[in-house]
Amino acid sequence: MSRDGDQQDNRWIGRAVPRVEDDRLLRGNGRYVDDIALPGGVEAAFLRSPHAHARIESIDVKAALEAPGVVAVWTGEDVAGLPPMLNKEELRTPPGLAAILDPTVRMTPMPLLAGGTVLYVGQPVALVLAENRYLAEDALELIDVRYAPLPVLVDPEEALTAKAPLLHDDLPDNTAVAVHARVGDPDAAFASAHTVVSERFEAHRYVASPIETRAVSARVDPYSDRLTVWSGTQTPHRLREAIAHTLGLPADTVHVIAADVGGGFGQKGILYVEELLVPYAALLLGRPVLWREDRNENLTASSHAREQIHLIELAADADGHLVGVRDRITVNFGAYNMTGLVVPYNSLCHLLGPYRIPHVDIDVTGVLTNTTFATPYRGAGRPETVFAMERAMDRLASELGIAPEELRARNLIGPDEMPYATGLVDRSGSPQSYDSGDFPELLRRAVAKADVEGVRARQREGGRDGRHLGIGFAMYIEATGLGPFETARVDIAPTGRVRLAIGAPSQGQGHRTSMAQIAADAIGVPVDVIDVTGGDTEATPFGVGTIASRALVNAGNATHRAGRLVREKIIDAAARRLGVPAGSLHLSDGVVASTEPGGPSIDLAELAGRAALPGTPEPTDGQHGTELSETVHFRPPGFAVASGAHAAVVEVDEHTGEVEILHYVVVHDAGVIVNPMIAEGQVTGGIAQGIGGALYEEMVYGADGQPRTGTYMDYLVPTSSEIPDLDMDEIHTPSPMNDLGVKGLGEGGAIAPQAVLANAVEDALRPFGAVVRRGPLSPSRVRDLIRPSVTPG
Repeated sequence: MSRDGDQQDNRWIGRAVPRVEDDRLLRGNGRYVDDIALPGGVEAAFLRSPHAHARIESIDVKAALEAPGVVAVWTGEDVAGLPPMLNKEELRTPPGLAAILDPTVRMTPMPLLAGGTVLYVGQPVALVLAENRYLAEDALELIDVRYAPLPVLVDPEEALTAKAPLLHDDLPDNTAVAVHARVGDPDAAFASAHTVVSERFEAHRYVASPIETRAVSARVDPYSDRLTVWSGTQTPHRLREAIAHTLGLPADTVHVIAADVGGGFGQKGILYVEELLVPYAALLLGRPVLWREDRNENLTASSHAREQIHLIELAADADGHLVGVRDRITVNFGAYNMTGLVVPYNSLCHLLGPYRIPHVDIDVTGVLTNTTFATPYRGAGRPETVFAMERAMDRLASELGIAPEELRARNLIGPDEMPYATGLVDRSGSPQSYDSGDFPELLRRAVAKADVEGVRARQREGGRDGRHLGIGFAMYIEATGLGPFETARVDIAPTGRVRLAIGAPSQGQGHRTSMAQIAADAIGVPVDVIDVTGGDTEATPFGVGTIASRALVNAGNATHRAGRLVREKIIDAAARRLGVPAGSLHLSDGVVASTEPGGPSIDLAELAGRAALPGTPEPTDGQHGTELSETVHFRPPGFAVASGAHAAVVEVDEHTGEVEILHYVVVHDAGVIVNPMIAEGQVTGGIAQGIGGALYEEMVYGADGQPRTGTYMDYLVPTSSEIPDLDMDEIHTPSPMNDLGVKGLGEGGAIAPQAVLANAVEDALRPFGAVVRRGPLSPSRVRDLIRPSVTPG
C-alpha cells in the first residue's frame, strides 16, 4: 500500500472500514454514564410540576428529609443564590445577522428549581439526594407542594393574541424570537403571477426519544478539588463553561467527559438544569452524585421539537416557473427560549431548498407556551420547512396540471450556476450561497429508481380491494459544517501509536473509525494504529461539539490538517536521525524510508521511542522541536451544502387507513464520503426517524397543558419492522469550502421523509380529493381525510 507524499494510492478515505466501536459495544462493554460506578455516591431524583402553569404557594420538605436514606432535599430557595440557566451560545445572534435583519431574541432564564411559578408539566421543583434512586423517589412522594393554577396556553397562535396571559412577566408578550427576510419584490411578483396557491401546513410536535435517556454523574477529587463530570452531552466544552459559570469555578478546574452516548439527535446538545445541579450537589456534599432520567421524564420533560405552522404561498408563471414565495412561520418554543434563532432561522434559510425563486418574503415568529421547551432535533427546522415547501410544490403542480416531478425539474438550480446566491442571509450572517451540488441529477436518479411510469400505469388500473397506490417526491438542501471551529490534536506515542483527540464527541456516528481513516491518510500510517478520543475537555481544552451536521466537516478537517503537520514533523525528525535530506524521504504505513533503492529507513515506533536514555527526550539542536504532536483549530469559511431527493411509493387502505411503504428511494449528495458503510447507516437512521414522525410519532397535549403521550403505550416509535428496505444512491460534488471536500451527513436522512410520504399519501388519496396538511399519517387521521368524500364505486 503506497502513501507517498500527496500521491496516496489506496487511500483509507472512501473505504467501508468496519466500525472499530462496534466490537466493544456489541459485547456489552460500553461505558455509558450509568455504567460509571463511583464508590460512596448518592443518587438524585427530581420532583416535577404536575401543572402546566401554576404559582407555587408553599413547599414542605420536612417529611422527605426524615425519610430513610435521604441525604438532602433542595427547593428553589436552596439554590436561589445560583444564576438561572441560559444556553448562551445557542442564544447568541451572529453580528452580521443582527446588523442586516435586526431579529428579536428575548432571553428567558430558567431557574434551576422553580420557585415562584411553574410553566410546564415536568418542570423541576425539588431535588432529593439519597443513598439510591429508590429511596430518593420514595422521598419525592413525601414533599407537599401547594399550587395555585394559572391560565394555560398550548396553542402558539392563541398565545400571540392580545388577550393571552403572559408566561414571563418581564416580557411584553409571548414572542420569544421574530425575524423577517425579504428578497426582490414579492408583492409585484405575486400580483403579476399566472397562478398562486395558498396553504396552511402544520408540522406536529414529536421528540428525539434516544435509546439512552439523559444522565449525568459528578464527583470532586479529594486531593485536587477538581470537579469531574460525566454526561451524555453532545457539547462537553459548552457544558464545562456553564458549570464553571454557575458554580463560580475556574473553567480549568472542571473536567467534562462525554461518555458513550446512546443517541443524542440534538436533544442532548443543549444545556439542562440537571447538568448544573448534579455537579453542585457533588461539590456541596463532597460525595459523587448520579442522576439518570426515566422514560416518562424523557418524553415529557426533555426537550421537544418540530411544532410549526406555515401559511405559505407560491406564485408561478404559466409554465410552472416559480416567481415568488411567501411564508408566515409560527414556531412553538414551549415555556422557555432555549436556542433562540437556531430552529426558526434554519427553517427560514432552508425554505427555498434547491429551487430558483427570485422573490421571497418570509416571516418567522417563535412563541412561548405552557408546554415543554423545544430545541433542535435531527434536522433542526429543516424537516418542518421542507414539509411546507414540498407540500406546496405538489399543490401547485396539481393546480397547474403538471406532474410533480416535472414541476420540480423546471425550477431546479443547475450545477453550472454554483456557487449560487439566494439573496438571503445564512445563519452566520453572511450572504447565503450554495457552494456546490447537482440538484437535477439527484432528481433524475430518484425519478428513474421510483419507476414513475410503472406506478402511474398501475394507478390507472384503479384501486384494488380499496387499496390505492401513490407516489411522492421531496427534495432538500442542508447547510452543514456550522462553525465557529473544532479542534483536533495528534500525538505520536513512544510506541509509535497515534493518539487523536477531537472536541466533538460521538453519539453513534462512528468517529473512532472515520476520524482514524482521515488521520491515517493525512499522516501515512495504518488505520489500526490510531486511537481516537472525543468529547473530553482535558484531551482538547477547546471545542464545540457534535451538533448541526458539523463534526465531519470541522473535526475531520482539523484532523486532516493536524495530521499533515505531524507528517512533516515525522519526516523532518527522520531526516535528522538518518542523516539524509527530508526531500529524499517518504512516509508510508508508518515507515519513513528513502526514495533511493536500498536507502535507509526507520519505523515510527523507533523514531518516536528512541532516546539517549529510556524515558528521556531526544536532544535537540535548538532549531527543531522533538515533540511529534500538533493541535489545529479548524474554522470553516462557510457552509458546505449537502442535498438530496427522496421518492416514495405507498399503498393506502381506504378501509383501515393503513399506509404501507412499498418502495422508498433516497439519492443524496454529501460530497466526499469518508466511510460508505457509516454514511449509509447515518442516512438510514435519519430516514427511520423521519418515517417515525411521518406515520407514528406525536407528542400530544390537552388544552390543560397535560401531555397525553407520556409512555410508549401512547407515543408510538417505529421498530425495524416498520422501516422498509431503502433503495439508495448517491452523487458526489465535493465541497470547495474545506480541504477534504466533505459535507455533513448525519441529519440529511431525517429531512425529507415527512414531506415525501405526505405527498405520496395525498397522491394515493386523489380519488377522494383529500389534502394532507399535517401528520402523523396514522390510520385514524387517514380515515379522517377520506371520510368527508364519497367512496368511489
